Amino acid sequence: MRFYLVVITLAVIVSCQVPEQPRPMIERTSFGMLPEGEEVERFQLRNTAGVEASIITYGATLTALSVPDRDGIMEDVVLGHETLSGYLEDNPYFGSIVGRYANRIAEGAFTLDGEIYTLARNNGPNHLHGGVKGFDKVNWEVAEVIEDTNQVGLSLNYVSADGEEGYPGMLTVRVTYLLTEENRLIVDYEAITDKATPVNLTQHAYFNLAGQGSIEGHHLTLAASHYTPVDSTLIPTGEIFPVEGTAFDFRSGKTIGEHIDHDDQQLMYGGGYDHNFVLDRMSGDFMPAATVL
Repeated sequence: MRFYLVVITLAVIVSCQVPEQPRPMIERTSFGMLPEGEEVERFQLRNTAGVEASIITYGATLTALSVPDRDGIMEDVVLGHETLSGYLEDNPYFGSIVGRYANRIAEGAFTLDGEIYTLARNNGPNHLHGGVKGFDKVNWEVAEVIEDTNQVGLSLNYVSADGEEGYPGMLTVRVTYLLTEENRLIVDYEAITDKATPVNLTQHAYFNLAGQGSIEGHHLTLAASHYTPVDSTLIPTGEIFPVEGTAFDFRSGKTIGEHIDHDDQQLMYGGGYDHNFVLDRMSGDFMPAATVL
């Protein structure tokens, strides 16, 4: 009799337990060692829907972003390398934070407050993406790991010394990645300098919503009525051209490949679309600048 009473009591206790609710999570692991012996860490952010973003400290790089398609099949939609060696070799800035200045500076020099600053010419006659050792090629410091009920994230810091790559002023940069329960990946940047300096940060992810193959079938909409033409070295000419009647008109949406082979000097210079689009000014509610389907 006592045996059966014990069993019944245990059954009641178990049945009264409240099941633990799933929570977003973050996993911290080693991604390898730099040649000088410094460890590169990887942080895998995952929400309860299974969306996962992987970030490494080297270059504050987004190495993978796995999301479900319309059939619920998970697919990695950004290009990246599976090992650290791929990022240490010459690669096209896959998923990294680019700085101190993203894009090109003509002839590797600029004038600020009457002083001429000379930079590395690492892209033909021009300076590209912060120089020989830009922000994509340094190991960022882990500043904060964020674990909330509705999001997980990571903040990374880098201090760029005065004179680094030829730029004036010490620049303290923080980038924060947040993965929310609404399946949003938020990238937030902030930078503080002790001296006037050009700053143009970007997250250099290459997206492919199919996970593989060409993106020419992706449907792109841009809220941009103008773009900036470039010269043969991809430096903006200083002009602003209307997109109407050109291959650069994505205002109503079209596939990326629809006009990419048009006989257009600008497309030839860029090897396709490698241009700045001038976003239309919008008043009122917050609106997306671009949509890709």
